[in-house]
Amino acid sequence: MHTSFLQRFPLHRRAFRLYAPLYPLAFEAFDLRAFDVIVSSTTAWAKGVKFRPDAVHICYINTVSRFVFDADRYVGGFGLGALARPVVTELARWDVRAAQRPTRFIANSRNVANRVRRWYGREADVLPCPVDVDRFSIGRGEGDYAVVVSRLLPYKRVDRAIAGCALAGVPLHIVGSGPDAARLQALARGTRTTFHGAVDDAERNALVGAARAAILPGEEDFGLVPLEAAAAGRPTLAYAAGGALETIVEGQTGAFFREPTAQSLADALRGFDAGAFDPERLRAHAQTFAPAQFVARLRALVDETAAGRR
Repeated sequence: MHTSFLQRFPLHRRAFRLYAPLYPLAFEAFDLRAFDVIVSSTTAWAKGVKFRPDAVHICYINTVSRFVFDADRYVGGFGLGALARPVVTELARWDVRAAQRPTRFIANSRNVANRVRRWYGREADVLPCPVDVDRFSIGRGEGDYAVVVSRLLPYKRVDRAIAGCALAGVPLHIVGSGPDAARLQALARGTRTTFHGAVDDAERNALVGAARAAILPGEEDFGLVPLEAAAAGRPTLAYAAGGALETIVEGQTGAFFREPTAQSLADALRGFDAGAFDPERLRAHAQTFAPAQFVARLRALVDETAAGRR
């Protein structure tokens, strides 16, 4: 494994957002001249690596960089408020230029492929993310609570889940950590919300498997959580937008709330019948996203791209 020069910077784990202006330089500095085929997986920076003119770069893209298409909320989570805006604007310019470098894009969803077309002017094949189904086992859903599994970032809209569950009178368990934790904990005071922070696989499996349902409160790029919940035999109640529309089969593996409001979520929670969902059917749905299919399709796309340059 080769790391960038940023690995030697102080506090590179805790203060990584402050080093964001240096990320383009760090990725452009990787020496890839020895490679004929480069495969990257990215949400932002790896699309910008440089390579030989006769080589190919297949970029698996998990989303268009959020500071390109959702800059206002990204700046809000950047940690510096309005001071970050000029930096983010310059990063967005670099990002759009860098997006012209890869030979081929492969998107994790139709949702992301549409963003690639809109913001980068590029086409992308669609290959859904793999789901490690074996990390989960079917639970009994014996707990009368909802669960959110998420990084605690403003755009994830965990605040909507807290408010919606409070309105519906449903206890909420939140699994995950992130820079928005303090704000969310303050919002949750007086509600029946429990923060678990980062947990290991066994505890996450137990918390999800015992839940009445998982909640996906914001618009996601792909919608991985509904598939992980399905692997644990539990349905998901999600905001009807983004990648969740591709990973949830309405009425079979979950349901949607239609308006981006806490009240809409609360109304959906009140009418949600978790017992109407078959745990075995949920698990079978998750298994259609298992890693083996992903690996075979990715290998075929890489081989096809490389053959086109010979």
